[in-house]
Amino acid sequence: MTSPILALRRAILDAASADAELRALMGGALRLHDEPPRGAEPVYALFSDVRATDWSTDQDRGHEQSLGIVVWSEPGSARTALAVAERLDALLDDAPLALDGHRLVNLRVTELASERDKETRLTRVTLRLRAVTEVVG
Repeated sequence: MTSPILALRRAILDAASADAELRALMGGALRLHDEPPRGAEPVYALFSDVRATDWSTDQDRGHEQSLGIVVWSEPGSARTALAVAERLDALLDDAPLALDGHRLVNLRVTELASERDKETRLTRVTLRLRAVTEVVG
């Protein structure tokens, strides 16, 4: 059985990579990673913290996930990061994603927050998502 976290990440990557507008906002290619790419210049996004808790019923085994995606932008420009985050919001909020080994019951964007890093002056925009999934099979 595939991990619900990994299944959701794969589905998010598939949906994001299929979107030409998002790729254009990120410089022509999807730049959504698990870890910061070595030497990469912004704009790029990272999967951040995730928490999966039991959401099982008497009939079905399931999980509630709280996860984040952090978008980093170049120094002095919040606009690019906000545009990428807003496009991710439009793509993912209530999206009918197909997950390997799981059924997506619900996916919602619950928060969008922007901050400027004091040391690097890079803007980061964090998207918080909530997903409920059920194990298939």
